[in-house]
Amino acid sequence: MHRMVTANRLSDGVVVFQDANGAWTEDFNHAALLADEGALAAALLRAQQSAVNNEVVEPYGIDLESRAGHFTPKALREAIRASGPTVRRDLGKQAHGQAPSLVQRASLETSHVSL
Repeated sequence: MHRMVTANRLSDGVVVFQDANGAWTEDFNHAALLADEGALAAALLRAQQSAVNNEVVEPYGIDLESRAGHFTPKALREAIRASGPTVRRDLGKQAHGQAPSLVQRASLETSHVSL
């Protein structure tokens, strides 16, 4: 199972993902894919150092799954965090092309009434 590391940037609360160099990116598609527990453990150690340096808060690993040849978050909560608001597709990461693939986003859209 593939995973990646996510957190919230301390300066503004934006959801970020750890890239292959240990830096943080807002773009889900630029995050490092971690193929095993050893890679996840090493990435989490780097992420914890970023937390100590007051760059991010609460870093943790998320599970990914492959859909139509693209990796997407397995949990709905993480798919929403990766994409942005579910009530307005013109806002957030999906509006800037930083969300998981269109295949995943289409599966999140259902009829609903926002209050």
